[in-house]
Amino acid sequence: MKSERIISCLIISLSLLVCSLKPLYVSAQHVAVPQAKATEMRLAGLKSSVTVRRDERAIPYIEAANEEDLYFAQGYVTASDRLWQMDLLRRTGRGELSEIFGRDVLEEDKQYRAYGFTKLSDSLLGECSPAMRAALEAYARGVNAFIDSRDDKTIPLEFRLLKYKPRAWSPADSIIIGKTFSVTLSTTWQSDIMRAALADLPADRRDALLPETSPLDVPLVGSDGAKKKTAAAPSPPSPRLRAAVTERDVGALVSAMRTSRRSLERVGLYAEGRAISNNWVVSGKHTATGKPLLANDPHLSPSAPSIWYMSHLSTPGMRVAGVTIPGAPGIIIGHNERIAWGLTNLQADVQDLYIERFDREDPKRYKTPTGWREAEVRREQIKVRRGMADAATDTVEFEIAVTEHGPIILQQGGNHYALRWTALDAKSVAFETFYRINHARNWDEFRAALRTYVEPAQNFVYADVNGHIGYYGAGKIPIRKTGDGSLPYDGSTGAGEWTGLIPFEKLPQLYDPSSGIIVTANNRVVGRDYSYVLTREWASPYRARRILDLLQSKRKLAADDFRAIQGDTYSFAGAIFAREVVKVSRDSAQASDADDWRETLRLFESWDGHVKPESRAPVLAAEMRRAFRRRILAAAVGPARVERYAWGNVDTFVDRIITERPREWLPAGFKDYTELLRACHKDAREALIKLLGADESQWRWGHPAYAQARFPHPLAPAPFVGQQFKIAPFPQTGSSSSLTTVNVGAGVSMRFIADTNDWDRAQQGIPLGQSGDPSNPHWADQLADWRSVTPRIFPFTSKAVAEAAKQTLVLAP
Repeated sequence: MKSERIISCLIISLSLLVCSLKPLYVSAQHVAVPQAKATEMRLAGLKSSVTVRRDERAIPYIEAANEEDLYFAQGYVTASDRLWQMDLLRRTGRGELSEIFGRDVLEEDKQYRAYGFTKLSDSLLGECSPAMRAALEAYARGVNAFIDSRDDKTIPLEFRLLKYKPRAWSPADSIIIGKTFSVTLSTTWQSDIMRAALADLPADRRDALLPETSPLDVPLVGSDGAKKKTAAAPSPPSPRLRAAVTERDVGALVSAMRTSRRSLERVGLYAEGRAISNNWVVSGKHTATGKPLLANDPHLSPSAPSIWYMSHLSTPGMRVAGVTIPGAPGIIIGHNERIAWGLTNLQADVQDLYIERFDREDPKRYKTPTGWREAEVRREQIKVRRGMADAATDTVEFEIAVTEHGPIILQQGGNHYALRWTALDAKSVAFETFYRINHARNWDEFRAALRTYVEPAQNFVYADVNGHIGYYGAGKIPIRKTGDGSLPYDGSTGAGEWTGLIPFEKLPQLYDPSSGIIVTANNRVVGRDYSYVLTREWASPYRARRILDLLQSKRKLAADDFRAIQGDTYSFAGAIFAREVVKVSRDSAQASDADDWRETLRLFESWDGHVKPESRAPVLAAEMRRAFRRRILAAAVGPARVERYAWGNVDTFVDRIITERPREWLPAGFKDYTELLRACHKDAREALIKLLGADESQWRWGHPAYAQARFPHPLAPAPFVGQQFKIAPFPQTGSSSSLTTVNVGAGVSMRFIADTNDWDRAQQGIPLGQSGDPSNPHWADQLADWRSVTPRIFPFTSKAVAEAAKQTLVLAP
């Protein structure tokens, strides 16, 4: 995966050997940085002067007399720090990467062209409220003011290395970046094909492999104790579906998933299995101050620069601070003077696949319930760079068929899979919701803002200065005519049509719950008695359960306690597995047991379940658990499917098997689970010897070849000039996959703790720094704080901001 991801960067390096490398590298070291003294800059397009203060982390505090100037200045300032990142994000969403990276990324461009985000974003601009449209347009003018102020020598380094100039920013570019976020947070269509390919399994066995509940679940709304489940049962695969979906389809899907992953990782937006983020909020009865505390740490693939950008925005009618996406106006996660909010992915199933039956004699026609219909054919022209030393482009034409359900997103043999997705049906812009949240002053206004929210569906947690806390699972989630959307539909029958959306009032929600605690971490948030189907594929409940346990372990909580939770490294998956291995082995101990087996048992017995760089036990636990999972699944579905399939909440399945050890799941050739575990131990040792060497004392979580935190930049692999973009890898604390912990290590893209008792005590930080320029002192100046889980105070009030200011820039008309 790593080698595939950097192919385009290696091609870049070839041109750098031919081009004048040294002058480029030297010039990068002399990019101007803001001076310490107050300065003034005149910009056409402003109505009044705007004051931009920067603190010790170079966070901009933008104060304007009106919103138009505010967003103009936000666009200008953000571009001054992150212009190339912004351009890369919009090129990703528009399918225009081949123009700068060449043919190697052509398949990525084709995927995004199939979505049709460019046309959609242009049309959505007309759906915006006047205030939102004005904000987008002002932001774009600000970005363009910065672009116009640069020349060939002062444009950000990446443009010079790649020998192209950024085109003007448009309001639709910001909308497209929001759509790109939706790609990483909504991928259930991929699971639909995987599930369909398992249709040859008995129903009870298939359901066991794809569990929806766990003993560790902490649902927020409803109950699991109801006598009758009111939501629809899982869709059984039809005989036609069993015959239609083949392993060749799965192979095509795996290839498409790899392509998507490359594009998302390049911009820091990939999320393993959509399982991203923790957030929680507690009421004043649980805090030392008597006022609510709220926390959020989103999890996305690490990148340089960070995917988030910190900002403080102020006008006479609004004061708000937090993080935003480079390229988007306003604040996405943060607080204003009255409320604070945080987000995690709801995991909702908002995508359905339809196998369309095209006419063999007329390949443009497809069958519908009312007869044959001609598909729309969208013709795209993709510019493809000829070579890294030659910026000229050729044009590749690409056609996408679009049915009444949506674009054909995958085609294999005679199967044409059309995608229906709320992101493509949307009639509103996600940033509209955040614009309204930025202005909201209470729960009613916050809730009203969420009413317009479409995608990606999110768990919003809330706190305010009056002591209230709340939760809303917001987004547009479809109701199907039949089934639950977890399997592809036959597009010719009409059985899978959307009959409506879950009513806003019926979406999962809480306001001032008696418990005084709300936790979400991509886990199941509704009980089995919930009346609608949100999804069949939740993330494992480990992080949510651990957070809840820690919150309940102390009577009065403070921000330091929240920070400790964000840094917590306890692994339920690892602890459960190690405990059961010891239990099984103790019951069947033999005098002939090998020394290495006894040493592993000793490590497991003494292990506290925490995943730390210096620890040895988690390395063995992770590899043994991986081997156990592989052997169990291979026996159940065949070896070829194990690594190719997306298994959903497979950790819950593994927990059940290792804990209960049912005979019917024991692979053939083993008389009991003791034998199986010893074989898994052998598998683990062989893997570790190959990976880490024969010296077992070096088998530690933080080994340079094992769990390392890395923050890649797309150009870092290039020889000579790439060196300046590199962040040296370091041992990772915590885990995001095999031994999931609250602190998922390099995947923590931001940390935020809001204290409603005193906004000047809010803490927030990103992994690297505000600047996207590696020669800037703020390129990675937050890394030490990120590693130690000590996000700094983020000043908020006028007095605190003035005291924190290290630089002041006045943007004048």
